[in-house]
Formats: sequence, C-alpha cells, structure tokens
Amino acid sequence: MSLLKIRTYPDPVLKKKALPVESINGDLQELIDSMVETMYAAPGIGLAAPQVGESKRLIVVDVSSKEGDIPLIVLINPEIIQSEGRIVSEEGCLSVPGYVSTIPRAEKVYVKGHDREGNPIEIEATGLLARALQHEIDHINGTLFVDRMSPIKREFFRKRYLRRLRETA
Repeated sequence: MSLLKIRTYPDPVLKKKALPVESINGDLQELIDSMVETMYAAPGIGLAAPQVGESKRLIVVDVSSKEGDIPLIVLINPEIIQSEGRIVSEEGCLSVPGYVSTIPRAEKVYVKGHDREGNPIEIEATGLLARALQHEIDHINGTLFVDRMSPIKREFFRKRYLRRLRETA
C-alpha cells in the first residue's frame, strides 16, 4: 500500500468517463488498498479511481466517522439503478481542495456493483452515504460536483478557483 497523488481540478483525467473493471486481480486489490489509505490520509469520506489517475470504475466510501455504524464500502463498476427525492446540501471534494458549495442530489439512491471479491452487491442509501455514493459515481462518469452548480455559480467558481491556482503557482 502507498499513498497516491490526488488529482485536482482542472486535471483532464477528472473529466473522462472511466473504463469498466474487467478483472479483479492483485493489482486491483493493491489499488483498492492504496485508495483507502489515501482517502483516510486526505482526510476524506470517499475516493474514486480517476481522482488518483486511474481510469477505472472503482470507488471507496467510508462515512462511519460522520454517520456511525456503516462500514467501509468498496464498489467495482457501481451504478445508480434508482433514485428518489431531492435534497440540497453542502459538499466538497478532495479534487477541488478548499472549496465547498451547496449541491442538489437525490435523497435516496439504490446502487449496484461488485465488492472487492467480485460478489454482486446492492446498497440502499440515504443521508450522507447517498450523497457520497452519488458524488463518487459522478467521478467515474467524468462529472465533478462543480458541474452540478448553476451555470452562473459554476462560471464564478472557475474564474475564482483558476485565479487562486495561478496566484499559488
């Protein structure tokens, strides 16, 4: 295991749709372990493979520090199969450090995928877990949380964020 570099906006890898995981092997298990270690070190509650430069449909999520008894979730090739309701809440992202915004999301989601051993898994989620799953699945689809902002708010973000990047470079 090792800490991985988290890619930050505007890195092009963050805008590409990730490729499906075709086989579960030792390399994938190492990537999962490194992603989990990187997520905890950041610290964050979720991480998608594109955020560490890997074009794979793989996410890790752990909301236990904020929502109690929910264990670490590893999802391979996850997809949202159903969503219900709508809620607007504050959200941030490890790939957009130092920036938070209110983002609309589904209140409840049903997600299917495979666990790290390849077993099929289905999750019904609400609250922070639902938000985290949607956020990370967005990443593997090439969508950042800032893409969910209104066009005016998104343009304001881009100008401000890119100016800040230039000033710190």
